[in-house]
Amino acid sequence: MVSMPSCLPALRLARATVTSCLGAGLAVHREALRSGRSGLSRCAFDLCELDTWIGEVDGVDATQLPGALAEFDCRNNRLAELALRQDGFEQAVAQAVARHGAGRVGLFVGTSTSGILQTEQAYRRRDAQGALPADFHYAGTHSTASLAAYLSRRLGLQGPACVISSACSSSAKVFATAQRMLAAGVVDCAVVGGVDSLCLTTLYGFHSLELLSRAPCRPFDAARDGLSLGEAAALVLLERAGEHPLPDDVLLLGAGESSDAHHMSAPHPEGLGARLAMQQALLQAGLQPGDIDYINLHGTATPSNDAAEGRAVAELFGAGVACNSTKGATGHTLGAAGGLEAVLCLLALRDGLRPASPGTRDVDPALAGAGLLDYRVDSGHASIGFAMSNSFGFGGTNCSLVLGRGDAWSSTR
Repeated sequence: MVSMPSCLPALRLARATVTSCLGAGLAVHREALRSGRSGLSRCAFDLCELDTWIGEVDGVDATQLPGALAEFDCRNNRLAELALRQDGFEQAVAQAVARHGAGRVGLFVGTSTSGILQTEQAYRRRDAQGALPADFHYAGTHSTASLAAYLSRRLGLQGPACVISSACSSSAKVFATAQRMLAAGVVDCAVVGGVDSLCLTTLYGFHSLELLSRAPCRPFDAARDGLSLGEAAALVLLERAGEHPLPDDVLLLGAGESSDAHHMSAPHPEGLGARLAMQQALLQAGLQPGDIDYINLHGTATPSNDAAEGRAVAELFGAGVACNSTKGATGHTLGAAGGLEAVLCLLALRDGLRPASPGTRDVDPALAGAGLLDYRVDSGHASIGFAMSNSFGFGGTNCSLVLGRGDAWSSTR
């Protein structure tokens, strides 16, 4: 174990909320992690005719935005609104604004699809000359900036606000951005996370790449044949941890970022960028590989992704750390995956519970054979002091986060 090498602060995950196909709020996700339940269902989304399984969130279409924010009405922002209403999150942000001032609360969120579905639906309503309907509002819906604009106005924030769109690492990278902004003194706390919603462009796009499974996805399974797309919203309020965090506090200790510079849609076959991101996260956290008790793998269930990540994790950690993927429960939520899985790690740390890997039946021996990975299929009670969450996106844009309990972190200093 080594001392903290950077001036970047440890941050407390002061409040969190999550909504996915498993349900709305932390409590339902906690239950699902314990039971190994999956929220995936056969695809019946919008006009999609693909034979695949997806993680669709119930109740999004029935969710209404405040009337004054009608210009932002789209599935992505309705999903964000649904999450805001859970777990006392909106109230916690209001309290942070009262303490620090609206201009000192930052907002850093990730998305990849944003409101593309709104544009798809608008195209169906073009007039005889091909013009889009007058009520279509690109800036408030389709634009990736829409999410930050909506949340800033909805929460009454006046601090720095931005959206990161780096494919599947989007809402992991926002944790690193917030960490730097707090270290620079630009903000005193930050709302971070990600929201990504289903759309036909994504479903048919992944189908064209032959990456969709016709069955619920099976991460790291010997017979894995593709991913299951999902949607989710996950938000976290980050504050400085202070010198004496409480034992049950969950802290962001390290964030590592890298780029493969290898291929637009395939990872580096040896997992080079993945390994660099994990190493940087450990270095910033001041931890060694053996200090990590659980890794939430990116684990999309595509043959190439799981193989590349498996090699990288095996090389760095060996079989000494329990790991698995939770995408069999939620589907791959793309730009929301990093935030979603950081919150799942938060629950694992708080509850001493290692999540299950729904869908995985026979772990691929080429990836988790003797001396390679300790891949766990079933949930189980475990003493988890430090956890890592991996998010690796198209184009080789990678981010790994290290989270830890307050008592575990205190014991290292």
